[in-house]
Amino acid sequence: MKFLMILLCKLLAFVGKLVNKGSSLPGKIVLKLCPNILQKISLPKYVIAVTGSNGKTSTVEMIANVMSENGLKVVWNKEGSNQIEGVTTLLLKNSDLRGRVCGDVVVLESDERYARHTFRHIKPTHFAVTNLYRDQLTRNVHPFWIYDIIKEAVDLIPNAELLLNADDPIVSMLGHKRDKVCYFAMAKNAYCTSETDALYNDCTYCPVCGNSLAYEYFHYAHLGKFSCESCGYASAEPKYLVDSADLESKRISICGESIDLAFASRYNVYNLCTAFAVCSIVGIPHEKIASSLSSFIMKNGRVVRFKAGENEGMLITSKHENSTSYNQSLEYVCASKEKFTLAIIVDAISRKYYTSETSWLWDISFEKLENSTAEKILLCGNYAYDLATRFEMTKIDPSKIKVIPDLDEMAKEIAAPSDGKLYAITCFSDKDKLFSRVEILNDQI
Repeated sequence: MKFLMILLCKLLAFVGKLVNKGSSLPGKIVLKLCPNILQKISLPKYVIAVTGSNGKTSTVEMIANVMSENGLKVVWNKEGSNQIEGVTTLLLKNSDLRGRVCGDVVVLESDERYARHTFRHIKPTHFAVTNLYRDQLTRNVHPFWIYDIIKEAVDLIPNAELLLNADDPIVSMLGHKRDKVCYFAMAKNAYCTSETDALYNDCTYCPVCGNSLAYEYFHYAHLGKFSCESCGYASAEPKYLVDSADLESKRISICGESIDLAFASRYNVYNLCTAFAVCSIVGIPHEKIASSLSSFIMKNGRVVRFKAGENEGMLITSKHENSTSYNQSLEYVCASKEKFTLAIIVDAISRKYYTSETSWLWDISFEKLENSTAEKILLCGNYAYDLATRFEMTKIDPSKIKVIPDLDEMAKEIAAPSDGKLYAITCFSDKDKLFSRVEILNDQI
């Protein structure tokens, strides 16, 4: 039975590749025929799962790149299929016909809501959680609700080591009173603030006792050094620490090792630190990890350079319905000392389900643009007027704002001669609509 299921999955995956589909369907079919197929295969020594609201795909790509450069054969879901069907396809496709996964390490991007289902079939040796933010209201409701779901997954793997973000009080709770926990964090630096830079704080109250949570400093959103005077819950001591960060010079240090940044944002620094921790755990020396991560260019299309007319631009992909993702993108853009044009595109809210719910726009700190060097701000797509209503609540000069619902008109606007930089911010659901109207440059970030 095992032999037949593996063979069937390989054949279906081959056919799917020919038609540019099939990252999940082969696994779905095999699981229908043999629900316990993953319990019949032999896994390598290290099986590492990565989840969180943001950064899963980028972090897993970094991990796979570092491990591959250092001589390990890595099986990972580069297609991004992060639910049980996609994981099944991945593992069976990379197994021999006797059911042995042909790799030194398995690295899985795991959907935060579906890890509890995946871990019933496969037990990771290590489970990394990057962050938990307010994300996709119609799907994920609230980060504490997602916390409860991830906790179910954690309870299924009592022998696994957890790798947790010590700066996130929600994520850190997963390691509360548990053995085999390793933490990573970012030290205080020049970019820290005494108050959150977001319009809200999802962890004002202690997740252990419910009393007020105190912060020594914030990195962004609800991430920072925290403590509760009532019960003693506080930031854990990290094993892996971003010692220093200089975003202007695009350089950070993790555990004393210098790393150059291809994309200088605090959000990306956390991804790098997560990847550093995972790669260290499998035995790669710190200096080799730093060398592989230094100036690493992502291939997942999250940050892409393009050309519109004679203007060179940068797309920063930000999740719709996720204000933290947008805030970090805005912070990167606002760091520009030169004049710039920014196109914000909200044409479809999701690739997977229909919704016209736009309350999440009011959680985004568009006020960051008030003191920036922005010359023009283009509000584009079907929800351009929803954006425009939100922008009316800012103090941005209205003469800088242009509402362009039609994306062809937007393409003409961004292709017009301009002296400054050009940025675009949109989601996975809309980025191809931009790409079809511009020239993609090869030097992605």
